[in-house]
Amino acid sequence: MPEYIEVALDIPARQTFTYSIDTSLACDVGFRVEVPFRNRRKIGYVVEVRSARPGGGLRILPVYRVIDNAPLFTDELLTLARWISSFYFCSLGEALSAMLPGGKRESRLAEEIAAPATVSERLDLSPDQRKAVAGILSEAGGVYYVRGITGSGKTEVFLRAAEATLDSDRSVIYLVPEIALTHQLVEQLRLRFGGTVAVIHSRLTQSQRLQEWQRIARGDARFVVGARSAVFSPVVRLGLCIIDEEHESTYKSNASPRYHARQVAMKRIGMTGGRLIMGSATPSIEALHLITLGRIRNYLLSERLTGGALPDISIVDMARENGPLSRRLKERVPAVHREGRQTILFLNRRGFSYFFHCRSCGYEMTCRRCSITLTYHKTRERMLCHYCGYSQSPESVCPECGSLDVGYSGFGTQMIEETVSSSFPELRIRRIDADSVRRRGALERVLNEFRSGEIDLLLGTQMVAKGLNFPGVKLVGIVNADTGLNLPDFRAQERAFSLIVQVSGRAGRFAPDGEVIIQTFKPRSPAIELAARADVDGFFERESLVRKELDFPPFSRLVRVVFRGKSREQVATAAESWGAFLAERAGDDVAVLGPAECALSIISGNHRMHLLLRSKRLGPAHRLIAEAQRAIDKTSRVYVEIDVDPVSLL
Repeated sequence: MPEYIEVALDIPARQTFTYSIDTSLACDVGFRVEVPFRNRRKIGYVVEVRSARPGGGLRILPVYRVIDNAPLFTDELLTLARWISSFYFCSLGEALSAMLPGGKRESRLAEEIAAPATVSERLDLSPDQRKAVAGILSEAGGVYYVRGITGSGKTEVFLRAAEATLDSDRSVIYLVPEIALTHQLVEQLRLRFGGTVAVIHSRLTQSQRLQEWQRIARGDARFVVGARSAVFSPVVRLGLCIIDEEHESTYKSNASPRYHARQVAMKRIGMTGGRLIMGSATPSIEALHLITLGRIRNYLLSERLTGGALPDISIVDMARENGPLSRRLKERVPAVHREGRQTILFLNRRGFSYFFHCRSCGYEMTCRRCSITLTYHKTRERMLCHYCGYSQSPESVCPECGSLDVGYSGFGTQMIEETVSSSFPELRIRRIDADSVRRRGALERVLNEFRSGEIDLLLGTQMVAKGLNFPGVKLVGIVNADTGLNLPDFRAQERAFSLIVQVSGRAGRFAPDGEVIIQTFKPRSPAIELAARADVDGFFERESLVRKELDFPPFSRLVRVVFRGKSREQVATAAESWGAFLAERAGDDVAVLGPAECALSIISGNHRMHLLLRSKRLGPAHRLIAEAQRAIDKTSRVYVEIDVDPVSLL
């Protein structure tokens, strides 16, 4: 007699599917199976096994095969997946697939990846660090925040808490924004904790990721470090979750399920009764708000421990300058080089220039499939869209009016590299951005060369703002601090402030003579002025006043609904139907904003509109969205994205 299993598939259908399975096949909850689905073969996840045939008289198809010989998902992870499915409006299969490395396809086991077992040196703690460690370890559970300037020793506090957790026979998950930029941390963890460390990162093959997953599930690895999805690691007896650089937007998934690792970590730690420690030099506004309310216990680290001090920061008004590099920066770069020290230049825009226009008729060259301008990449002689990948040859004549009076404005990292190379021919210069470090190992190779002093000046995008901790760096130049300030998003000021403070923190980490030069056309911008003083509390107070006046997070909760499709009319009809339904039923505790076109109204040929639900508590808005999902007719030509607690409104 066959058994019957309920299978969750990685599709946006809020239901499971029943299949039969021969009792000779070993299969249980948490296994993967290959099943027939709409004339295709799909891999699904077993979420229930029963012996009785379901009622209804429907035809039940047999599974093709069972993939695993042991469950991949524990009861804890299945419970977490069901919560994610409910909270983030996705299917159970989508939630399980997001949890499993390589879950969208089958992977075979790989050879085990060996890690060194050498013990690293434990550093002496400062008084602030001792206070933080003692406070965190004084209770069995809770949520904590370790604030401190860059270089103040937050990592050592994390690792002392991790040691205590491992000593109590519980496991640790350590989340970082981007694992590729934290190889120094990974080396430190492997030296300190040996073979018990498992690293989940994008450079692993699918089979290697699955092998690490199973090593973790067996309890062979009890310290897991990785980016966002590592929060789902099947560790045995989770006792501590660490979220480093908590403010980073990369902790939020931009595909279904649109989860935030911080929210998932809070839920998971609540289930296991462990500790959650977050840390950053620039905490998110939401985290600071919870600290103010006393819901998160806060520990402040106030001094650099490596002999450095906060750098001397100056603001340069670029309205009085010619070209992309100010006179001040041109003076200081060679002077720093003559001292035998290094420079980092930061510009958060890759490419050569990003704005092609006609001076006669005002034509602007935009992507044919997206509502954004194309960026000129000189090394490839192409105009590229950084959203959908569309490219075309550069123009020398206006396509609109035929005028020859055309040109490029703005500058990216390629232009700055060219300018710096011509201005300082004696310097060894390297650029790191998404274009220059495409090949595997390229980023790590450049960073190693910079660390060993083989590079005098490192130029790059956000890659140079994170994870860099080099003794030779004296000068940091922020080429254009205005990038992102004017985006139509209520978090634009917060992102700009955090980025400037984080980049500035690369200077003078090991010596008290660091310098930062901030170039801007908006020297009186509060975000820039406060960032130059590293005044986190001052920025929080000012930004909180603005957010409270607008009734935006952290003083409310948002749910964003995005509608996209090839037909603008169909997208508008769907958005208006949802808007009318929600507005009619919203009541006094939920505000419905929109619908309206998204700031990026077309991406990859899809028209985009959105609306927002805003409420003091998430519950009413959440229930209203669920009601709309059930009641409103769906059209296959319009895709509806639901984003709970969005971090971007673009």
